[in-house]
Amino acid sequence: MPRLKSYLPIFAAVMMLGQAVPALAEAQLPDFTQLVEQASPAVVNISTTQKLPDRRISSMGQMPDLEGLPPGLRDFFERSIPQPRGGQGGRQREAQSLGSGFIISPDGYILTNNHVVADADEIIVRLSDRSEMKAKVIGTDPRSDVALLKIDGKNLPVLKLGKSLDLKAGQWVVAIGSPFGFDHTVTQGIISAINRSLPNESYVPFIQTDVPINPGNSGGPLFNLAGEVVGINSQIYTRSGGFMGVSFAIPIDVAMDVANQLKAGGKVSRGWLGVVIQEVNKDLAESFGLEKPAGALVAQVLDDGPAAKGGLQVGDVILSMNGQPIIMSADLPHLVGALKAGSKASLEVVRDGKRKTLDLTVGAIPDEGKEMNAVTGAEQSSNRLGVSVADLSEEQKKANDIKGGVIIKDVQDGPAALIGLQPGDVITHLNNQAINNAKEFADIAKALPKNRSVSMRVLRQGRASFITFKLAE
Repeated sequence: MPRLKSYLPIFAAVMMLGQAVPALAEAQLPDFTQLVEQASPAVVNISTTQKLPDRRISSMGQMPDLEGLPPGLRDFFERSIPQPRGGQGGRQREAQSLGSGFIISPDGYILTNNHVVADADEIIVRLSDRSEMKAKVIGTDPRSDVALLKIDGKNLPVLKLGKSLDLKAGQWVVAIGSPFGFDHTVTQGIISAINRSLPNESYVPFIQTDVPINPGNSGGPLFNLAGEVVGINSQIYTRSGGFMGVSFAIPIDVAMDVANQLKAGGKVSRGWLGVVIQEVNKDLAESFGLEKPAGALVAQVLDDGPAAKGGLQVGDVILSMNGQPIIMSADLPHLVGALKAGSKASLEVVRDGKRKTLDLTVGAIPDEGKEMNAVTGAEQSSNRLGVSVADLSEEQKKANDIKGGVIIKDVQDGPAALIGLQPGDVITHLNNQAINNAKEFADIAKALPKNRSVSMRVLRQGRASFITFKLAE
């Protein structure tokens, strides 16, 4: 027994430590309840309806007999089968989508994603008290995926807006939205990275988080621990269609700049240089006399564009703009797009191994609808191949000893990725047809046959080879 008594203080210490560890962990983890209670009333559910072309029920097609099916399955079919309209068997089809949004002013202005309301014939906003109101579109901006809506209201609850420029990786963030239609679902996580660039998204320095985001969360707010909106949940990276730990939000600073322009004039003005740029890898950095891979290499300068008028040349490596360093080439479109047409820009470049400063006037981005990436000048191909290309400069043609072709600027998921195409590859022939420019490439790509071998001639590092692929149905 004396020996047992000697161990009692140790047992007591262990017991106290066991109680202290959970208490310590609980003290370090944030409590989101107050944030959610205060913010939820200003978060809304958005549903849209798009009318699709009428279809006629064939003479053979009758409404199926649903009797005898289990109630749940019968209800599903009844909701899924469009109802006849009119006396000739015609019926109106409607496509519906769900998303989220949030109120930014007491009189009913709402922010959401453009893709949530795109092509909608009717937009219904459901408030936290379950009341529903029709919304009208004040303006949309597909390039940033931001839309501004308006409902009729007074003294509506609003959210406090923060500053996305102050965000740092590792900070706690919270999302509220309607994944799969479940209103006011709360999820939490941390900021994984800031200033992320995504393919075909040149104008948004995305916030990357590990907050669980699923279909229906789009357009909903992302909060910091102070309950301030720091972003609009916009996209997820997924191979399954659901959340996989990587989600992206539009910074609120970017979204509000877009919203204010939409409210004032119905459109958004962005700066434009008129250049084709590419990443600077280790070998390119060495060849240009750079200490490390950084900056944006100018691969093409568009005729009569702001860059050409300002003296920018092919082969220049842009290291900074207005004092902001260009680490990755994708940093440049973010900075240029944030400027208004007519703004002055000071570029620090490396030319022939020497640093120099160029001062130029930023132009206005070309109108949407032209098949051109407005900052880089890259012609966008059909999504069937999953690759974006640009015209070759005269220097590139001379270097490859060719008269025509296109250079690959970006490869997304699709046939191009499966056959191993890479940015920087030059395509000279497609489907046994010579290619002179990006427009010809896009036209030929759109007309490619399905389920038949198609040839492509590719130049990589001066070596030419033919490869073949098939496009599925």
